[in-house]
This record gives sequence, structure tokens and C-alpha cells, in this order.
Amino acid sequence: MANQSMDIIAKVLEQSAKLVEEQVDAQLTKLNEMDEEDLERLKERRLEALKKAQKQKQEWLSKGHGEYREIPSEKDFFGEVKDSKNVVCHFYRNSTFRCKILDKHLAILAKKHIETKFIKLNVEKAPFLTERLRIKVMPTLALLTDGKTKDYVVGFTDLGNTDEFPTEMLEWRLGCADVINYSGNPMEPPTVTQRSGTKFTKVEKKTIRGGGYDSDSDSGDD
Repeated sequence: MANQSMDIIAKVLEQSAKLVEEQVDAQLTKLNEMDEEDLERLKERRLEALKKAQKQKQEWLSKGHGEYREIPSEKDFFGEVKDSKNVVCHFYRNSTFRCKILDKHLAILAKKHIETKFIKLNVEKAPFLTERLRIKVMPTLALLTDGKTKDYVVGFTDLGNTDEFPTEMLEWRLGCADVINYSGNPMEPPTVTQRSGTKFTKVEKKTIRGGGYDSDSDSGDD
């Protein structure tokens, strides 16, 4: 019985190897059949794609992406949010220690994910916004797309209920909300060593709470 199983596995592996080899051969044949004109067009398309990507990067940088910035008042919030497709805004209070922990991680992610704008706003300078978005717990991240709040990260519950969560955990959580280009698996948090009492919460890859900052929706509930 064992020998029969091994034979089946060997045949499957052989078929898989043959299939991969055929695919590689097909690609090589296609490349060999391309004339200089075809190759030149291929180079031009790749060059155009690189130019487009570079232009997009420069546009993001010109809008304040690539760095974690503090905005001076809630009046500035509306312009910052309107100016970029994806925004992560940290509502913080100076006296809250965990806000400083979040600052460290957000500064790292802002440099890594320049496709998203990362900003922070002191709640004491934003009474209207904190009331409108019903922000009560510090720290709170408001995650916005196209000027609308689509999700919130309130405290560290979704980050493992620990002050020592890795940056990758926050990156995963933002990826679940589609506010960054996340390359990992959004259905599973990154593997970390769990301490006693640490709890990790799976987050479904969907909009949990939504609504524009200028709407009457109940976004922001704790």
C-alpha cells in the first residue's frame, strides 16, 4: 500500500514538473519568435509603466505622503483628507502613553506605504471632529478612503491587546481595511510570539463602519 502511494506521488510530481517545463518552453519560444520591433515595443511599454509609477510617486510625495505629519487643527483635516485617496489619521492626546507607542509604528509605515497619507491630530484641538466621529478612546485611528471614514482602530484591541505589538501587526490591520497596499494575507494576522494574556482578533476584510465625516452616519461608535 505504501509503495502504491509513493508511485502515485511520484507520477503527480513528474506530471507537475512536465507542465512547468512546457510552460517555460512556451515562454522561451514566444520570446525567440519576437522580432526586434516587437522587443522594442515591449521595452517601450515597460519604460512607460516605470515613468507612470514614478510620476504617481512624485504626486503622492507632493501631497505630504511618505512621512508621518501632525496637522495643526481640525480645519486642516478636511483639506488633507480631500487631497488623498487613502488617509490614516491618528487622533491622540499628549497625556496618553499609548499614543506615543502608536506614533513609532505609524512613522515606519508612512515611509513604507507612500500610497497612503499618515497624519495625526491632537483631540484637544479638534472638539468638533472628535464629537462628530464619536471618538472617545485614545488612541484612535480613523481610516479614510475618498474622504469617508470606512473603519477605526480603537486602542490596541485589534493589535493583540499588548503595548508590545510589532509594526507588522498594525500593517496587517490597515491592510484589512484596504487603506494600504498590503502584500500579506489579510485573513490572518502575522505570526508573532504570544505572551500570556495576549489575544489576537481576526478582522474580516471588509468595511466595518463607514460614513463621511460630513454625514449623519453613526461612524465612530466604540
